[in-house]
Amino acid sequence: MALSPLTPAQLNNAAAKCLALQASGQDIHSKRPFAALLLAPDNETQLMSSLSLSHVRHAECELARNAADNYSWEYLAGCTMVSTWEPCAMCAGTLYWAHIGRLVYLASEKTLQGLTGEGNTENLTLDLPCHQVFAAGQTKVEVVGPLVEEGWEGKVVEDAQRYWSTHRQV
Repeated sequence: MALSPLTPAQLNNAAAKCLALQASGQDIHSKRPFAALLLAPDNETQLMSSLSLSHVRHAECELARNAADNYSWEYLAGCTMVSTWEPCAMCAGTLYWAHIGRLVYLASEKTLQGLTGEGNTENLTLDLPCHQVFAAGQTKVEVVGPLVEEGWEGKVVEDAQRYWSTHRQV
């Protein structure tokens, strides 16, 4: 299944939903500030979502695994994962193996490292951009992000700062 072009309105709508999910994860469920959702090939229908469950059960991995269990390989090729943060190497690999055709992330891993602090045992970021992980694969994953010019990266950082200001562990 081919990817449908993502319009600016669809991109902003999905980004707003994903950021709201991250905020509710913190406010209602006491979760870490990471969220991901999966859009159907129409770029509007939200099929599923996930929050970060722990420092090893990241939102993107959980979502990709659930998607692979519930949808066909061909269908997922036309889907889009939207994430508040750039997926780490583990999550990018899982997204690749699930065969999800597009990734949209709002804020970069580099920005996350600046927010969490060097050596933070709660979040030891990897200096391995998802673009590099996908480039090593045989199947193309379209990547859109970080959404700096659109203002989404700043909004994600502002929301996540509520958590990281009290979780700076070294």
